[in-house]
Amino acid sequence: MIISTFSFSLMNSFVKYLSHFPTFEIVFFRTAGSLLLGTTYILVKGIPILGNSRRLMIFRALAGLTAMSLFFMSLQYLPVGTAVSLRYLAPIYAAIFAVFLLKEKLKTIQWFLFLLAFGGVLVLKGFDQELNTTGLLLVLAASVFSGLVYVLIRKIGNSDHPLVIVNYFMFIGTIIGGILSINGWIPPKGIDWIQLLSLGIFGFFGQVFMTKAFQIAKTNLVAPLKYIEVIFTILIGVSWFGDVYSLWSLMGILMIIAALAANVIVGRR
Repeated sequence: MIISTFSFSLMNSFVKYLSHFPTFEIVFFRTAGSLLLGTTYILVKGIPILGNSRRLMIFRALAGLTAMSLFFMSLQYLPVGTAVSLRYLAPIYAAIFAVFLLKEKLKTIQWFLFLLAFGGVLVLKGFDQELNTTGLLLVLAASVFSGLVYVLIRKIGNSDHPLVIVNYFMFIGTIIGGILSINGWIPPKGIDWIQLLSLGIFGFFGQVFMTKAFQIAKTNLVAPLKYIEVIFTILIGVSWFGDVYSLWSLMGILMIIAALAANVIVGRR
């Protein structure tokens, strides 16, 4: 899981670094790279590439593409560590969606932890006057769609191989990202190619190692480790981009991550 979180941290940091490229051009390279690697693996292993729950996987892909695009846009306005922290509000929206769509139940303490996480958002926005409102709204919208993705994946269940589900997302992202980036396309030059192509590689291996971690260890032990991504990303942001975090920002981020990590543990008991 630590390798997975580091891979995602690098990917997000590269997206931040490449923010001078149009969002959908970045989406295209991010999804195309993972599509190539994922398709190769699926074909080599003889996994049915079209899957079974095709309609749900298309909806999951569209929701995931929307979430990814909004998140990438938010990185133009927010420090990368702050954006990643706010994106982790997605499990809250997923839990709320699950109550209404999947008829799941939540414990009282989980609602308290959700309120604590939202309190962290209020601390971030209310006391950190430099937090960009546009970026905040974009990443909050991204987390809502990410929450919907989680519920759709739960709805798909074990009817399809995880890589097939991901590959639908990457295929649709490549097509739509490619089409929407045509008019504003900026030709990559030199090292830009390496950085853009690395997005798909980091994203793919982040997914692979995360899946493997959940397969070999208990969820309540592995899931909280995913929040190490925030620490990695903040460190990269400070050293690479010169991001500066106020005491209020760090306190808000800590409230969000602590509440969500505790929710994972409580929810599995």
